[in-house]
Amino acid sequence: MRPHKQPVIYLDNNASTPLSPDVANTMADCLRTSFGNPSSTHPFGEKAREAVEHARRQVASLINADPDEIIFTSGGTETNNMAILGTALQFESGHIISSCIEHPSVMKPLKYLEGLGFKVTYLPVDKYGIVSPVIFSKSIRKDTVLVTIMHSNNETGSIQPILKIGNITHNRGIAFHCDAAQSVGKVPVDAKRLKVDLLTIVPHKFYGPKGAGALFIRRGVSVKPLMFGASHEKGLRPGTENVCSIAGLGKAAELAGKEMKERVISMRGLSLFFLEELLKQIPGIKLNGHPSKRLPNTLNLSFPDVHGSVLLDKLKNMIAASTGSACREGSHTPSPVLKVMGLNDKEALSAVRFSLGRNTTKAQIRDAVKAITKAYRGL
Repeated sequence: MRPHKQPVIYLDNNASTPLSPDVANTMADCLRTSFGNPSSTHPFGEKAREAVEHARRQVASLINADPDEIIFTSGGTETNNMAILGTALQFESGHIISSCIEHPSVMKPLKYLEGLGFKVTYLPVDKYGIVSPVIFSKSIRKDTVLVTIMHSNNETGSIQPILKIGNITHNRGIAFHCDAAQSVGKVPVDAKRLKVDLLTIVPHKFYGPKGAGALFIRRGVSVKPLMFGASHEKGLRPGTENVCSIAGLGKAAELAGKEMKERVISMRGLSLFFLEELLKQIPGIKLNGHPSKRLPNTLNLSFPDVHGSVLLDKLKNMIAASTGSACREGSHTPSPVLKVMGLNDKEALSAVRFSLGRNTTKAQIRDAVKAITKAYRGL
């Protein structure tokens, strides 16, 4: 008789989350009943259009925005490009402020703008991976036209002082974009309170579908379209809407709003338990990121004297995790994020990111600790 194979423990929720059953049901129902074109005026089109507008209200409610401030997109990369390029290209040139730990979907548009003559200041971070509001304030110039700072980092989970930055940009009349891909749905994000002008939302990070995203654009803020066609999404995102994925995004947003407090408490408790249990077995582990000002589900850990990718390779049939951002997985160079935080090559290469989800259990954490300890000692 073949022995029962233990299921792999999924601890890579910052890369992507499993689709919520309720979201899947919403999307399946939409596929069956809302197949019309939302731009059509007959009842089939009206039903599809209502599905889109209902989702718009759901997303707006999650971040304390108004429905007309939400634009649907195909995901995080398009959303970040729309926000950054759509804001900057309204000017012939100018100065932009960002940080040195942004996601490639922010970094690459900024590099493109530099090629067009824009000047970009990439702010440093401290040992916890956090930008200083004081340094930020001193970096503002008379020709600063845009600020783009992520809400939380995808590798370390460290949360940036967005409220302080937002107050400064708001008072100075500078457009402020915040990539909140990793934060929305995991921690409370209030667009009005944070005084951001543009905010990126990515549902597959909070149990929604891939291939959908949303951009919050504060009412009165101007964004130049990057694509041209019909007048969908206020002319900023032409093309027939991906109705079922948008409906899934809306349902994921609704669930996140209802379950937010429970999710935060659960994830914080489990991640703390995970870290404490690991430290009992491997005392030399180092936490990368802020000890408290970070996403409640995220642990970026450096394991002494081993290569993170080698450790994960030994664990691949037991635990799914990553050595950093999924967008750079497979690379054996030190994480740029960890390097600018002050880690040396050896420390950065020994890092593994564990990101818990709402389906993670205490029993799974115990099993993960045993597997990690055994694999580490074997190395």
